[in-house]
Amino acid sequence: MATPRLKEKYIEKIAPSLKEKFQYKSAMQTPKVLKIVLNQGLGRAVADKKIIDTGVEEMSLIAGQLAVPTLAKKSVSNFKLREEMPIGVRVTLRGEKMYEFLDRLLSVSLPRVRDFQGVKSTGFDGRGNYTLGIKEQIIFPELSIEKIKNITGMNISIVTSANTDEECYELLKEFGMPFAKN
Repeated sequence: MATPRLKEKYIEKIAPSLKEKFQYKSAMQTPKVLKIVLNQGLGRAVADKKIIDTGVEEMSLIAGQLAVPTLAKKSVSNFKLREEMPIGVRVTLRGEKMYEFLDRLLSVSLPRVRDFQGVKSTGFDGRGNYTLGIKEQIIFPELSIEKIKNITGMNISIVTSANTDEECYELLKEFGMPFAKN
């Protein structure tokens, strides 16, 4: 099986470039993407159980890997929510599938966002991870627009081994993340 394009790019260009820029003594200090977590909150699923099944199906198509429902941790009577009720969908990508998803996200999906000006550079958490929110799941070409009943958003969290936001920013920028000009 062929190595994903972004993995090759990381090994051949990005890692040496980051090692030189941040003056790392060892190649093991170079930050890398560890995993990508896709998360979709489906609060309306409290009233309609089919929304979770649809969400799992759509998220599995987007990720190329089976998604799992997330369950409520505690009951909230105002929302008619009980503990252990499914209220969202998530999938964690690692390895080859992670690189393939990142490649599709950067080269195909993000450019399909309406009036796209780049992703905000405010999504860093202070520990070298980045999260971006997507308002509509229809930007992913794996989904057929005719079959979608509800337009929902999702969060995409990119977990890296970087120690600082600056290192993570440079890593994602090297991969081709289109950060907005502030």
